[in-house]
Amino acid sequence: MTTVSSPNPKNPNFFFPFMAQHHHSPTAPHHIPPDSDSGPDDPSSSSSFPPQFHPHNPTQDPTQSSAIYHLSFNQDNGCFAAGLGNGFRIYNTDPFKPLFRRDLDSRGGIGLVAMLFRCNILCLVGGGPDPIYPMTKVMIWDDHQSRCIGELSFRSEVKNVKLRRDSIVVVLLQKIFVYNFADLKLMHQIETVLNPKGLCEISHTSSPMVLVCPGLQKGQIRVENYGSKRTKFVMAHDSRIACMTMTQDGRLLATASSKGTLIRVFNAMDGSLLQEVRRGADRAEIYSLAFSSSAQWLAVSSEKGTVHVFSLKVDSGLVTLANDRSHAAAEANLGISSLSILKGVLPKYFRSEWSVAQFRLPEGLQYFVAFGHQKNTIVIIGMDGSFYRCQFDPGSGGEMTQLEYHNVLNVDDFLKPGETFT
Repeated sequence: MTTVSSPNPKNPNFFFPFMAQHHHSPTAPHHIPPDSDSGPDDPSSSSSFPPQFHPHNPTQDPTQSSAIYHLSFNQDNGCFAAGLGNGFRIYNTDPFKPLFRRDLDSRGGIGLVAMLFRCNILCLVGGGPDPIYPMTKVMIWDDHQSRCIGELSFRSEVKNVKLRRDSIVVVLLQKIFVYNFADLKLMHQIETVLNPKGLCEISHTSSPMVLVCPGLQKGQIRVENYGSKRTKFVMAHDSRIACMTMTQDGRLLATASSKGTLIRVFNAMDGSLLQEVRRGADRAEIYSLAFSSSAQWLAVSSEKGTVHVFSLKVDSGLVTLANDRSHAAAEANLGISSLSILKGVLPKYFRSEWSVAQFRLPEGLQYFVAFGHQKNTIVIIGMDGSFYRCQFDPGSGGEMTQLEYHNVLNVDDFLKPGETFT
C-alpha cells in the first residue's frame, strides 16, 4: 500500500543554488547518501510521492498575515527558518542575511520547518488557524523543484520533526517514529509519556544516531544509542521535562523541568549527572537550551526574558564534575555562589552554579538561543520577529553587549531565483 521514491543524490542541483558555493560551515553536507500513532501495524500510516503542490498566486494580496508560527535553527546554527501564515523563510545567522522566502499560497500557515544543514530538502508541517497542509502530515519539500516530493501521514498531530542525512524522526504526542531517509521505511518506533512540546534531540556528527526523548514517566529521559543498540533511562527531574538539548556528537545532554529553576547536564552515554546550574529561584518556563560547539558553554532562555550563559567544565571533550578545589577557584571568576563552600550546611539553592553572562529581553515572549560562529557570541531569535546577536566576556561576565538587531519580518532583500549566496 506504500509507494516510495527518493531524491536523486547524483543530481548536481541537490542543494540550494545559493548554498552550493558556500563553505562557511565545515559540517555542511556535500552529498546526501541514497540517502499519529502510526506504524507498520497501523493502517493509517502512509507515505507517498508526490502530493499536490499549492502554487502561489501572485495576483492575490501578498500582504496577508505575517504571523510567525515557528522558528528553529538548522543543525550547525548557520541558518534559521521561520514558518509563517503563507509559507516559510530562511535566514543566515552570522552575518544576518535573508536568504530566501517561499510564499506557498495566498493563505495557509506553516507550523514547522525542519532544515537539513543547507540542503534543499526540508520537512514542512501545516500550522496556525488555517494550515496549508494537514497538521497530521509531514511534507517533504524539495526546494530545487519548488514542490513537495513526498509525505508521511499520521492519525494525530505532528509535534516535531528532526532530520539527519540518513533519518527522518517524527514526534507525535506519545510516539516517535524513525524513518530511513532514502526510502521512508520505518526503522523504529518509541513510546513516550505525553509530549505536547514534541521534545526530542538527535546527534548529527555521530554515526549511528543517538536519540534522546522523554521516557515513560514524568521527569524521565530515554536515551537510544543506535550504535550499541542500548536504551538508557535517566531520572532527570522530579517534575515533567520542559526542554532539552544535546551536543552534535550525542555525548552530552542538558535538561530543564517544568519548574525551570535548575538545568542539569548529563553524560548521555551512561546517564551520569555531570553538572547542575541554576537559572533562578522563581518558577519559569524554559524555552530554549543550547550547547556551544565545544561544550564549554550552555545558553538558556526563559519566559522571564533573560538569556543566561553558564560555564561548563570540559575535560577531554566531556563535561566533568570539578573537585572541591577547582570548584572553589572557579567561584570568583564564573559567577558561582560564594557560599557554595558551605554546601554541607546551606540549602541547595545557595550551592548552585550561577550564570556567567546575561542578556535582558522583554518578558513573556518566546525566544530561542544558539551560539554564533564568532567567538563568545549568542544569537537570539524571537517569535515577535526579533533577531539579536550578542557577545559575552568569559572573564568578567555580566551583561552581554548587543552587536546586532533586526526585525526579520521587515527585511526584503531575499535572493532572487537563480542567485547564489556567497
